[in-house]
Amino acid sequence: MSRILVTGAKGFIGKNLVSALCRNPEHEIFSFDIDSTEAELNHYIHEAEVIIHLAGINRPKDPSEFVAGNTQFTHSLCEILLNSKKNVRVILSSSIQAELDNPYGNSKRLAEDELKQYALQSKGEGIVYRLPNVFGKWCRPNYNSVTATFCHNIARGIPIEISDPSRELNLVYVDDVVRQFTLEVEKPLSPGTFKYEQVPVTHQVTLGELASIITHFREMRQHNTLPDLGNPLIHKLYATYLSYLETDEFSYPLHIHSDPRGELAEFVKSKGAGQIFVSRTRPGITRGNHFHDTKTEKFLVLDGEALIRFRHIMNDEMIEYKVSGKEFRVIDIPPGYTHSIENIGTSDMLVLFWASEIFDSNKPDTYYSEVIKK
Repeated sequence: MSRILVTGAKGFIGKNLVSALCRNPEHEIFSFDIDSTEAELNHYIHEAEVIIHLAGINRPKDPSEFVAGNTQFTHSLCEILLNSKKNVRVILSSSIQAELDNPYGNSKRLAEDELKQYALQSKGEGIVYRLPNVFGKWCRPNYNSVTATFCHNIARGIPIEISDPSRELNLVYVDDVVRQFTLEVEKPLSPGTFKYEQVPVTHQVTLGELASIITHFREMRQHNTLPDLGNPLIHKLYATYLSYLETDEFSYPLHIHSDPRGELAEFVKSKGAGQIFVSRTRPGITRGNHFHDTKTEKFLVLDGEALIRFRHIMNDEMIEYKVSGKEFRVIDIPPGYTHSIENIGTSDMLVLFWASEIFDSNKPDTYYSEVIKK
């Protein structure tokens, strides 16, 4: 059982970290925040084997609060540890601002010094992470995170302000921070040591690029497109953006194409992964009777009974597959085979289709040819 104290437990990083740590039944978590008492802090420090110190001030009304919230609080924590002869690992969440000469940076650098003194005067351990701009779910918008502000405002159609589009940002994703802190918890204590560490995965982007990426997320619903999820930064930003949607915006309609055969709707499209669409087909109706030169497809009958026919365009031999929605059986559609799908059941047939490329009316790669020659 590891007993872990997290200060600033109700803050952005704190909420994500406590949530992750609590998933391990071998951990006992003590959560300290601004509404906790000094007595609780003393109790938690005496019980803890590891302290992850996230608490701090970064947007005070009075600059003097930087010293009280960052330096003096860290001093008090270390003093309690020294007086109680507690030798624990303390992981301090600092900031890259500690490298700068400003009130906030100075207060964080002095807090690092307090932790260093504790580590060297005891058999404990001090580890400092100077974090860049942290982004992810649950960060407060319109406060101190441009990513959170952009996601919140763009999701609601609220204008954003971009002071300098070329300004370079160094970002780190909250889950990567949490993962690194969780790994620190599992390491054996290195008595009397102090060191600086860093989260191994960071991302660089300009302010203008960040705004463009997040704006595109909002526009994608209109075209049923997906972002480039193979790009790690875009993958993380997309997850972050969705976390800022209004709860009544989780759902959105698809455009439905209807005719006497049934209905069809495009679901999602991706330049790197093609597109997915769904159709509902009436009994006795056949769709298809065409082939492709390069495009490939997959058919998955979700409900109903289907007869899928193939014929190589260079001969007359016909191939048939009977599939049912009860099977969840995938049918691959190779190029050079004209193909069709017929609803042979007594109720509507529901089919999920995947195509290897997004349909382009200028280059459809779809050529009419009856599977059953007349």
